[in-house]
Amino acid sequence: MVAAPTVRSRSVTRRRVVTERDVRRAAQDGTKTLDARDAVVTPSARDVARALGIELQRVEKPVARGAGGPPQQKVKAEVASLPQPSVSRASTSSPSGLSIALGADHGGVALKDALVARVRELGHIPNDLGTTGAAAVDYPDFAVAVAREVAEGRAQFGIMVDGAGIGSCMAANKVSGVRAAMCYDVTTALNAREHNDANVLTLGGGLIGTRLALAIVEAFLATPFAGGRHAARVAKIDALD
Repeated sequence: MVAAPTVRSRSVTRRRVVTERDVRRAAQDGTKTLDARDAVVTPSARDVARALGIELQRVEKPVARGAGGPPQQKVKAEVASLPQPSVSRASTSSPSGLSIALGADHGGVALKDALVARVRELGHIPNDLGTTGAAAVDYPDFAVAVAREVAEGRAQFGIMVDGAGIGSCMAANKVSGVRAAMCYDVTTALNAREHNDANVLTLGGGLIGTRLALAIVEAFLATPFAGGRHAARVAKIDALD
């Protein structure tokens, strides 16, 4: 049985991310069962496992009495099942010192500040583009500033927070070379990276809490682009610029 790499975090339970690459590696090794216990299995990994006849072993650990938390199956897409950054799009080695551009409108400042701190804790380099106060500002200005940092190569990824995340996503996607995705849970973050090679994440600070936002960001930064058939589709998106 082949196990996906274990990733570590100081603040959450250890979790693993099972990707399409892990499934294909198991198939190449002649393995018919892949250990996916207590792991986040990406949508692409499930599809490929089904196609290749690889069984994903998903025996869950029971929730301890008195733990005070909800049943594990209800939080698998939340912080308890959060993958931690340990892979880049090119390899399975741990990335370090990635430049991450962050921005927010006046309604997203508090969440943006929490994300800046978490990005730094993860060993990356946050570039806070503002805003920093409660005075009303226009989210497109900051979304485009974040997007340009990514498009012009000064940042590997961008994160933008506004009320719903939708308008900033629209604005960021007007910048050539940017593939922005508005994500509302860990699963959409995994899919945005693995299938779409998203390089800008937008969040709705008025729709999700800080804990979930941190989980989404960590999943987004942890997940590599799967390439393969997805690369041709992403190339078609890029050709629309």
